[in-house]
Amino acid sequence: MKYDIANRRIWFKGEIINVNDAKINVLAPTAQFGLNVFEGIPCYWNENTHQLYAFRLDDHYDRLLRSVKLIQMDCPYTKKDLKEAFISVIRENEYEENLSVRQTLFVDGFGSWGSEGPVEMFIAPIPRGKTSAEYNKKGLNCCITSWRRISDETLSPRIKCGANYINSRVGQREALRNGFDTCIFLNEAGKVSEGPGSCLFVIKDGSVVTPKLTDSVLESITRDSIIQIAESKNIPVLERTIDRTELYTCDEAFLCGSAMEITPIISIDKYVIGNGEIGTITEDLHHSYLDVVKGKCDRFKKWVTPIYA
Repeated sequence: MKYDIANRRIWFKGEIINVNDAKINVLAPTAQFGLNVFEGIPCYWNENTHQLYAFRLDDHYDRLLRSVKLIQMDCPYTKKDLKEAFISVIRENEYEENLSVRQTLFVDGFGSWGSEGPVEMFIAPIPRGKTSAEYNKKGLNCCITSWRRISDETLSPRIKCGANYINSRVGQREALRNGFDTCIFLNEAGKVSEGPGSCLFVIKDGSVVTPKLTDSVLESITRDSIIQIAESKNIPVLERTIDRTELYTCDEAFLCGSAMEITPIISIDKYVIGNGEIGTITEDLHHSYLDVVKGKCDRFKKWVTPIYA
């Protein structure tokens, strides 16, 4: 890494600058109303090939542009623009470690919550070890939050926008106040949805089970990756609605996401999951996932983009 974390370079409004020099108008819609869409794009360093790989880069940009469409922002950037800016700022920092890269399109200027533009962008890499505490735990003690997950009838979880994460925040803060690591949301129908910024999987009788996308779940790239990896290992996968009490009696459970990877759940509402340790299928999927994101698996090599020439 060329710069220390406090002085790393970010891509901001067409330039690569010191993070401390990036300024946004306090009256901009992104500052006042969370009017932005973003991706957290993981990158993994492979020591053997001496290469940094971005994971499912095109899929992240497809989802970002879907969020732009749904929230109705006037975006001036093409997918090519997004990718070139992403690679350039990582190269400028000369990172040789695992990263989580925040790429955000935001509404700048003096508009209101109804504004479509002007749209600007920043790209901020951060070493994975510096991300939030819940993303660095070996196992999670969870609760079912009393807050319900947003739905497609209110503020669609399909849109990965800053404002949506206030819903995640209220659940997470409730969990922390009550001595838990994080929470699990139910949707408006009272069925299991997901965690704050993470998707949920349970294992029951050798099958991997996860809520349907129509159960108020983000169209998660990590979720889709795990499903495909499990199927490649001939592990049965079921996408179906899950009842709350099924969580208490499952054999294994984990939360997943670009920042969280695969993190096992030790307990839910103080019901111990399995024997209270990482389960065999969870561990197997995590190891396989790490091989895939580091470009070590030929079957999924198309998912990784090398950063350095």
